[in-house]
Amino acid sequence: MRQQWLQFNHFLERLVPVTAPASLILGIVFSVWLKPFTGVVPWVFAFMTFAGSLSSNFNDLKWVLRRPYPLVASLIILHMLMPLLGFVTGNLVFQGDPLVITGILLAFAIPTGIVSFMWVSIYKGNIALTLSLILIDTLLAPFVVPLTLKVLVGAEIRLDIWGMMQSLVLMVALPSIAGLLLNHRTKGKVKLTLSPILAPFSKLGLILVISINSSVIAPYLIDFSVKLAVILLTMLLLAACGYFIGWQCARLFKWDHSIATALTFNCGMRNINAGTVLAITYFPAAVAVPVIMCSLFQQILASIYAQLLSRFGPKPQQEEQPTLTHAV
Repeated sequence: MRQQWLQFNHFLERLVPVTAPASLILGIVFSVWLKPFTGVVPWVFAFMTFAGSLSSNFNDLKWVLRRPYPLVASLIILHMLMPLLGFVTGNLVFQGDPLVITGILLAFAIPTGIVSFMWVSIYKGNIALTLSLILIDTLLAPFVVPLTLKVLVGAEIRLDIWGMMQSLVLMVALPSIAGLLLNHRTKGKVKLTLSPILAPFSKLGLILVISINSSVIAPYLIDFSVKLAVILLTMLLLAACGYFIGWQCARLFKWDHSIATALTFNCGMRNINAGTVLAITYFPAAVAVPVIMCSLFQQILASIYAQLLSRFGPKPQQEEQPTLTHAV
């Protein structure tokens, strides 16, 4: 039974690149039925965060903090370079449209995505760095995300800073701490027992979250226009930049394959569903449109960059382990 469950999870993992587009279509087609369930989304998302945090442990965190340079570089890219790039691009392309600009900024202010762990694992990236970054970035999210929005768009759009902080604590921070403490308490056993059981439900939860969130903004997506096409193209290019900047940062500092892989995926992927929940809960639906757009091609871009890394990135060494022994 356990083996069949693991096979089912692997099957769902292979479907990840098409999950977001398919879920978006489901949300549009069944919007009338799905929209009333919007209140369920934060709870489903909290469960997904908890399930994804069961692999985190204090040992990885301590190891990474001894050589913090890749971690610091990732946080700078995630919460300084990319939000600024998104904000500047949004003002250049969508001048006079504060809702779209806010949506673009929100998409690149939210923390790195938990699903990046899957890609880093598959392509032999640095697991310790990835788990530590996910944990730290998740815990910082309730403070960093509202602050970023306040500083860059606070003068143009009304912000419920306290409400956003509460949502991020309940959806992201507390479930992550619970997963970390449970893993620590069981001395890692939960990662081998409970985590494989919850993993498929987490991926099914992803489908549910995207579908329900998409149902809320269905009117904007059905009425396809030139503006919507420009938003789609803008988000595609900006998302691609996140992966590229992470990769080139590792190349600049001559970090090895494992760290280059971790930076590429962690700097490129975002916790889009958290951003969508915030957008739908605290802003007009138009703010959620750019955020939802990111979910369409985030996994596809990860697949493309995985191939680029394999072909042009630093080659993994035979003895190399997913640690930070080669970091600056």
